[in-house]
Amino acid sequence: MVSLFRTIFSNVCHELCCLGLVLLVLSAPQLKAQTFRPALPTPDQPDQPSTNPNQHLKIAREHGPSPGEKYIEAVDQVDDGPWRHLKGAARVETDDFLLKGDEIDYNDETAELLARGHVHFEHFSRGERIDCDELEYNMDDESGTFYNVSGSAPSSVQARPGLLTTQNPFYFHSKWAERVKDRYILHDGFLTDCIVPDPWWTLKGPEFILIPGDHAIARRSWFYLKKMPLFYTPWFYKSLKKQPRRSGFLVPNIGTSSLHGKMIGFGYYWAISRSFDLLYQGLYYTQAGLANNAEFRGKINSKTDFDLNIFGVLAQNGAQNATSGERITLNAKSDLGDGWQARGVLDYLSGLAFLQDFTQSFNEAVSSETHSVGFVTKHWNDLGVDFVAERDVAFQDATPGNTIEVRKLPSAEVTLREHEVDFYNWPFWVTFGGSAGLLDRSQPEFQTRQFVDRVDFEPQITTRFHWGDFYIVPTVGITETEYGESFQVNTTPGGVNTNVIGANLLRSSRNVTVDLIFPSLERVFKAPKWMGDKVKHIIEPRIEYKDVSGIDNFNQIIRFDQIDLLSNTNQVEFSLTNRLLAKDKNGTVTDFLTWQLRYDRYFDPTFGGAVVAGQRNVVQSEIDLTGFAFLAGPRNYSPIVSVLRLQSRLGFEWRADYDPLYHRVTNSSVSVDGRVKSYYWSVGNTEVHTNPVLLPSANQVGTTLGYGNPRSKGWNTRFQIYYDFHQDQLLFWDVQLTKNTDCCGFSLQYRRINIGIRDDSQYLFAFAISNIGTIGSLKPGDRTF
Repeated sequence: MVSLFRTIFSNVCHELCCLGLVLLVLSAPQLKAQTFRPALPTPDQPDQPSTNPNQHLKIAREHGPSPGEKYIEAVDQVDDGPWRHLKGAARVETDDFLLKGDEIDYNDETAELLARGHVHFEHFSRGERIDCDELEYNMDDESGTFYNVSGSAPSSVQARPGLLTTQNPFYFHSKWAERVKDRYILHDGFLTDCIVPDPWWTLKGPEFILIPGDHAIARRSWFYLKKMPLFYTPWFYKSLKKQPRRSGFLVPNIGTSSLHGKMIGFGYYWAISRSFDLLYQGLYYTQAGLANNAEFRGKINSKTDFDLNIFGVLAQNGAQNATSGERITLNAKSDLGDGWQARGVLDYLSGLAFLQDFTQSFNEAVSSETHSVGFVTKHWNDLGVDFVAERDVAFQDATPGNTIEVRKLPSAEVTLREHEVDFYNWPFWVTFGGSAGLLDRSQPEFQTRQFVDRVDFEPQITTRFHWGDFYIVPTVGITETEYGESFQVNTTPGGVNTNVIGANLLRSSRNVTVDLIFPSLERVFKAPKWMGDKVKHIIEPRIEYKDVSGIDNFNQIIRFDQIDLLSNTNQVEFSLTNRLLAKDKNGTVTDFLTWQLRYDRYFDPTFGGAVVAGQRNVVQSEIDLTGFAFLAGPRNYSPIVSVLRLQSRLGFEWRADYDPLYHRVTNSSVSVDGRVKSYYWSVGNTEVHTNPVLLPSANQVGTTLGYGNPRSKGWNTRFQIYYDFHQDQLLFWDVQLTKNTDCCGFSLQYRRINIGIRDDSQYLFAFAISNIGTIGSLKPGDRTF
């Protein structure tokens, strides 16, 4: 047995067992149509809702016979002892059963039925409908034989993302069929869920076993698309239950990659028990080797579950364009009782080059960070307590080891959110944040010791005054933070150098914030028809003054997270918000248009010495205003930050920073999206033209255009592109064309990824069968339709 995950486990956990390789070929002894993964039931829930699956629920029908009664009708009727011979529009009906034909012979004593000529059989509770030339049937044990049979049996509709669905039942046809207890055995026929008589696909074979509402089995059968045979399977299983879980091989898929050559995928799904399952998927590249993906899920009990994913590639010897590596993700949660809850997210990545080389997702390829966190938490109204362990890794580029890693091992955190205290009818709101933990940070330039203690204490109190419609909201607080390690700052002619020393450091600050909220200016107008009945224009001015003092050692503080970005500041922020509220004739009000402008004035341009000229500086005041860096040195004012948002049939958002220092818009991010009937679009552009010390210039656009929706019949298409104007480089594009019928769908997709070390083109396809699954290299999660 070949070990697939040796390289993965060596970097994460030596105690995990290696999994064996499962190889699928079409001539294997059995092939099961397990192409999706249903939700796991909890251990205390049975898989079967009834202990007797053969017992059918009978529902009284309007205008039908009462339980125990029979309707027997015909143009002519002859009695011969216990036999009744019915001729001409013959009909036998009970509360759950109907049989019609040209001639019917019925035995009152044995409950035997013999029918001939245009025979129609229908079972109401099971939903079965059968037409045949002749029938022999016993009503007591519900068994019989049918000749030249056509019929249908209902199939469960499993609506899940990526699975094409249909309301069609399963249609079948055979030369003759038997009903034995709860099942039909079809001989020399076919099965499909397409509308007959001209189905898109059929499964043809010498024998089928069909248990309505449970499963269908085909032996020695061929799968046909129209009249063309696609593949042969000795044994095919399809569950008809609403949430089936059954072990089986996955349908294989094939494709091609311009970077790694031809590829073939295979896999196996193992329903270990009612509460655990394992999915293995392999994708073999002819020029790279075997890519392995395993997912292990489990519900330990009704309160605890987990989902573990392992993806890894061990590049074969001589592979020029393949990078070995692994990624492990784990999501787990548990209700510990008495209000305590535990949550965990593990995200381990061996290297950015591996991810860019093998990921099929553009978003993953451009993401250069991983975040892992585990915590135990409990909340009492406004008070919350968390015990946290965390690991964050930022990959600077694809070079091995060029990362910034921060860990909390562990940290205890207490939070009090706006707890109201009434003092002689004077309202006060008390907030508190505190934490104590052990941390470390490592990167190529420096590394702290493994456990650096940090204790943080941040109480605040807020109250409110008002004169008419004017409100003043003052807040005062303190921040005390103790660090077990710090930087030693050395000023040299070449600049400021820092190195880590073991000296403790105390950061003490006092902060005062005063919000001045002006009365809103409002006016109501009659709206144009496309906006509604009326529109209200609201202008909301606001001024906030903030003073933080006492932090004279900012450059000695090691940055672990946002807590460490607090610096001295003496500033005032001006904010002006315009709103258009639209009201329709039904009285529904929507926030149609919002435009907010914000601008800060700094009376301390160096922020207490935190901002150094000629380098990128990040302080709390900056990130509270905008997501783009602008402090390349001391400043007396910020850029003017504008956010314009339109919410209607057309969605529009534009975030822009106009910097008076450079007399231009330095940063801009705009997005537009919408849908009209079956047409939809999304366009986004981000431009950065600020100081090169802060960020390199960039200009990227992403566009998605499409027609259709995931379950619409007919033709559907989607085109997606990401382009970098600054580098004059096409980063990613794909196009998909899909044809959906009443029972199946055909999808073709071309994909091109050109990021970092990867320049790869792929041709993918998928054939989706309604309510069953997908065959091909285009995975359900990667398809648009």
